[in-house]
Parts: sequence; structure tokens; C-alpha cells
Amino acid sequence: MKRISSWILTALAIGGLPATILAHPIADDTNEELYAPMEPFASSYVAHDHGGIKENRPDTHAPAGLMGDHVHHQGEWMVEYKFQKMFMDGNRYGTQQVSDVEALDVTGIPFMATPTRMDMNMHMLHIMYGATDNVTLYFMPMWMELTMDIMRRNGTTFSTYNDGFSDLRFGALFLLYDTDSSDLIFNFGMSAPTGSIHGTTTSASPVGAETQMPYPMQLGSGTFNFRPGITYKKYWEMASMGVQLQTNLPVGENYRNYTVGNEYQLNWWFARRVGERASLSFRTEGLWRDNYGGAGDPQLNPNMISTARTDMRGGFWFNLGFGGIYQFCDGSRLNVELVRPVYQDLDGVQLETDFQLFASWSKAW
Repeated sequence: MKRISSWILTALAIGGLPATILAHPIADDTNEELYAPMEPFASSYVAHDHGGIKENRPDTHAPAGLMGDHVHHQGEWMVEYKFQKMFMDGNRYGTQQVSDVEALDVTGIPFMATPTRMDMNMHMLHIMYGATDNVTLYFMPMWMELTMDIMRRNGTTFSTYNDGFSDLRFGALFLLYDTDSSDLIFNFGMSAPTGSIHGTTTSASPVGAETQMPYPMQLGSGTFNFRPGITYKKYWEMASMGVQLQTNLPVGENYRNYTVGNEYQLNWWFARRVGERASLSFRTEGLWRDNYGGAGDPQLNPNMISTARTDMRGGFWFNLGFGGIYQFCDGSRLNVELVRPVYQDLDGVQLETDFQLFASWSKAW
């Protein structure tokens, strides 16, 4: 593999999962004490009717940065507003931080400009409906706001901005396995190309000519994408744990002659309840993105700026997330999470990620 170190980090993060998941045998009548790996955080398992220890607790929802992690009863609706902010400041070549001036030449390509900072705000409306107790349907329109600061080789700077609807996500969640203290959910997800990939700007040209904005400033992928995923969750009286694999797999090539790279997210999290209404969570994430495919947008010059290159879009990120959920008296939830990368290995030279912030409010009835 190209990034052996990324696999090692992820393996360390999730290496203990199989033992944790499987180490919960049911005691027999001999009253033999069994090993309980979460004993510092959880009391003995007690079965209950109608969902057991999974009912009426805040941590049945995953940390705010994740989706596709829970289902609803037949006939139940859920509406959620979710906000995501991502901030990127400074460039990185592979794993090495480089200055903005160094970013112009570090790859051996004498770029005429380089990005120096980028800010993304995403507003999402997430609607779910329980078609049956085992199948939940969902769709999520998203509004995106993108700002990028750019420095020319001569030291002058300018900014570009783009906003509008991003790609529409939709799909179905299938409850494959369900006990009083665990569940397994398959996400048959897709996205439709409702986000524009023809955003332009007049800021880049000294004479105000309209030019195509580079790949990170576009609002969508331009293709239908498959987004399959699977989530396993385990519950104890005062704690819970989950693991999720989520993918984003574009189908074909868009009308501008490129394909956004495949994306793979592997997450593990642990949540500790704080009283009856709140929980705190810790999450690890391994994120892989492939470079773009195809000939590339014919209106972009790949030698002008790194963000116009299809071979400088991929990389590996290892992230840590810290979050919390509060469940109000009416059952609605406030979910917040801060995510910071601790390791980044990028293809070519790219803006590095500084942090992501997720916040949501949801209500089911």
C-alpha cells in the first residue's frame, strides 16, 4: 500500500474492536463471573422489554459528525437541522507543512498561484421516516458556502466565493440485527447531482474576466454516487460504543470530463452517559480519498494552481472527535462535536485541514 503509516494508525485505533464486541457472553446458572471489558463505565446488563437499555437515552444517536447510524419505528418521523464548518489554513506537501511561497514550487511544477486558506459552511435538513420497524427512509438537501483565499506568485491576493445547493443525499437504512443491547444497520445510500460544477468567478482575472473555479470550490460531484455503509452499536447501562464504515462511490464521469475520487470513512466511537439526559463521546476516524479520475475540466489549467489538478485531490486523514449530546424533556436532541486531524498525508500539495465543527438539533415524533 502507498500509505502504510495510515493503515497502521487506523489498525491501532480499531484493533481492539473485535474483542470488545464479542466479549459479552451470557452468564449461565452457575453464577460464574464473566469478564466485562467496560466494567469501569457500565453496570451489569439487564434486559428490558421494548428495546431494553437502548430506549430513552441520548447516545442512541452517533456523534454529530456521523449519519446513517440509527433507525426509527414504523410511522415515526424525524427532522434534523445539521451544521458543519470546516476550516483549512496553510499548505501541506504529503505529510510536511510548507509555507505559501514554498507551495508554489514544492512539487516541481511552477504554479502561478496557490490557495492559502479555505472556509466551508454546510447547512443540512435531514428528514427520516420509519417505513417499517426495520426500514427507515431518509433524504437530506444541503446548502453549501465556500470561501477560498489565493495568493499569486507576485504576492498579490484575492478571494473567491461560491454558494448554492450541494448534491442531494437519500436512501434507506436496514436494521439487520437487533437485540436489547446491540444493533447492526446497513445504509443503502445514494446522492443525486443537484450541486453545480460550473461555478465561475471574476476575482481571479486582473481584468475581471469570468473564469471557472477549481475543483474544491464546486458545489457537487456532477454524478450519481452510491453511498453504502454499515454501522454496529453496542450498549451498556451507562455507556455505548459503535463502529461504522461509510463510503462515497461516484458512478461514471460527469459532463466536465472528470470523476470525483472514491471516499472511505472508518469510524469508532465510545460514549459515556452523564445522568439521564446527556452523554459525552470520543471518536477516531480514518478517512481515505482517491484522486479524481478522467481527463479533467477542459476550462481548468492544471499548471496554474494545485486545486486545478486531478492528481492532487486525494490523501489520508486520521481524525479525533470530541462531542456531546443533550436530550431535552420533549425528546429532542442537541448534538455537538469538534473534530481535529492528528495526521494528514496528502497527494501533492494541498490545503491542510485545521478542524471541523458539527452541530445539530433533531426531533422525532
